[in-house]
Amino acid sequence: MRSSLSGCTFASLAFAALFVGPLAASELARTPNIVLLISDDQGWRDYSFMGHRHIRTPRLDRLASQSLTFSRGYVPCSLCCPSLASIITGRYPHQHKITSNDPPLPAGLKGAAINKDAGYRAKRREMVGFIDQVSTLPRLLGRKGYVSFQTGKWWQGNFRHGGFTDGMSQGDPDMGGRHGDKGLEIGRKTMQPMYDFIDHAKRDGKPFFLWYAPMMPHQPHNPPERLLAKYKDKAPTLPMAKYWAMCEWFDETCGQLLDHLDHKGLAEDTIVVYVTDNGWIQEPKANRYAAKSKQSPYDGGLRTPILIRWLGRVKPRKSSHLAMSLDIAPTLLTAVGLKPDKDMPGVNLLDDDAVQARKAIFGECFTHNAVDIHDPASSLRYRWMIEGSWKLIVPAGRNEAKGAPELYDLSHDPDEEHNLAAEQKAMVERLEGRLDAWWH
Repeated sequence: MRSSLSGCTFASLAFAALFVGPLAASELARTPNIVLLISDDQGWRDYSFMGHRHIRTPRLDRLASQSLTFSRGYVPCSLCCPSLASIITGRYPHQHKITSNDPPLPAGLKGAAINKDAGYRAKRREMVGFIDQVSTLPRLLGRKGYVSFQTGKWWQGNFRHGGFTDGMSQGDPDMGGRHGDKGLEIGRKTMQPMYDFIDHAKRDGKPFFLWYAPMMPHQPHNPPERLLAKYKDKAPTLPMAKYWAMCEWFDETCGQLLDHLDHKGLAEDTIVVYVTDNGWIQEPKANRYAAKSKQSPYDGGLRTPILIRWLGRVKPRKSSHLAMSLDIAPTLLTAVGLKPDKDMPGVNLLDDDAVQARKAIFGECFTHNAVDIHDPASSLRYRWMIEGSWKLIVPAGRNEAKGAPELYDLSHDPDEEHNLAAEQKAMVERLEGRLDAWWH
């Protein structure tokens, strides 16, 4: 039986009371806006609120203080393109088939010749087409009247492939369309396109979904000199100082966007979610990431804080329970009165019972360039899982033939330096059985 409140069910009214207390019907009748903040290549510790001694992130600190904050959040894959696709679809890479950043490399070609190759371009078009075959947050929210705007990192061609009504990225391969083109100006050069979109949606009385995924603190690490100066004397090396300053620069831009919501009187009517696409550990003496970082199966590449702010609805608190970026889509869909797709494996992070009932999470890492774009398993490098504080990493024979299972106790070894697989063979066998059951 349905109520008359914009499609909300009586069940959703009862659920709302679980985490925010009883709400008036007029409050639930309002469809909240949604702003998704996604940082790019940022370590899970690299925020003030996560305990970093030097990096200053005052605006994200404030957001965390207003949010349900999951300090043990994870992405399923430590590579930008598949991770972002998983956020927007609520599915694992092996489900949406976008496992890698790029198609297989054409034999005998290098540099610019690769992107000009007709066969390579055709494969990229096929990869982009995978996003058209699954539901996405913008498409699903559109059923409830949402307008949506894409900015920043975007690998799936034109923004319309994701179901956005508006956006910045055009997807033209001759105009830098690989991973965002014009959209990559957001944050680094301008914030105005987002402000214009928000203002237009407000004038039209439309609920909106905003995808803010700037290429920050992602390389190039070229922060404003005023920020770099703050870290030159604190960081052990210049590359470290530049990365730290990039983290603060990203934080500043998040603050500017949140300030705009405040100034427009939209903060209380907007759900704000924060996550990063994958981790980063800065190599101290070089302009690159360290080994146990991006593209790896270690927490340095996979772990991220996840924040959910809904002022007056979600009580700010910290949670040590496991959370995943895959949970964001079902959480947001449920919050606005929509039903998540049956093949979305995530849980509603605003449902305490569901969060506490989940005892393990699973993930997968793939090659940077796909082996066979139609066969996700062909590009698999690692499967991994976490149960409690135990983490198991299992290499795939095809792409990591020399690897062996690794087992870590994250509660005592957060940097994954002590492989306990040889000492805990029974644990490895039991967890690998769970991993195999998940990976059909």
